[in-house]
Amino acid sequence: MHEFDDAVLDCFLDNQLKLYPEEVATNRDEADDFLSDCMAVVVDSAEEVYEYFEEEGIDIDGANEEEILEADEVFEVGDGRYLIVEG
Repeated sequence: MHEFDDAVLDCFLDNQLKLYPEEVATNRDEADDFLSDCMAVVVDSAEEVYEYFEEEGIDIDGANEEEILEADEVFEVGDGRYLIVEG
């Protein structure tokens, strides 16, 4: 059973090169394993992305919402949710 649903996994597979220089996963199972290992999170809104960065102590002073959502580790799932993958 996947910890991440298919929409999240497909989003990561389609956009992983935004964060990594080469593919780290080639199918949903590999993506699920990788995201679990990275302790990636899915949040329900852009506001929650901002809150997550604040809680994790990531410096976002002076950054506007657009800049935060365009960060390499933030992936827009397409249904209002965002996947956040740290390193």
